[in-house]
Amino acid sequence: MKLTVGITGASGVELGIKFISLLPKEITPYIVLSNSAKVALKHETNKDVQELYNHTVYEDDNIGAPIASGSFGCDAMIILPCSMNTLAKCSVGISDTLITRAFSVMLKEKKRIVLAPRELPFSSIALENMLKLSNYGVVIAPPILGYYSNQQTLNDMEDFLIGKWFDLLDINNNLYKRWQGGIDLP
Repeated sequence: MKLTVGITGASGVELGIKFISLLPKEITPYIVLSNSAKVALKHETNKDVQELYNHTVYEDDNIGAPIASGSFGCDAMIILPCSMNTLAKCSVGISDTLITRAFSVMLKEKKRIVLAPRELPFSSIALENMLKLSNYGVVIAPPILGYYSNQQTLNDMEDFLIGKWFDLLDINNNLYKRWQGGIDLP
């Protein structure tokens, strides 16, 4: 599977990095970090993007990269985290960066797209943008925990979220404890 991974400048950039690190070997990621993502990563973790360079990484201003064309044949895309700026651009078809251009290509090709918007609370404008994109078939999956998997640590919580995103992209995983039922209701 060829997977485009866009990482934008919302809080939680490290979730995008961890998502990539947990991908099975048969998944080939094509990674784009926005300039704001690089700033957020440095601010939140004091890391830079060097650990990604064993993968294919494109600059966000490189709109001639292969993922900017439908003929390249990516199978799916995730934007994780997805800033409200990127969400808004995607919802109205602005393709002025590689991330938004790749999104537009995936949308026109009717490929699977997952957006993980990272904001709290969501404004009415953001909610309208999410609804519009959902109506186009884009999966909106913000990082929201499900406590049934009994996470005990931040790492457990991150694994739960990444496992759910993998599920949405049809990537097999055992990153979290799945619901087995068993609650007796009165």
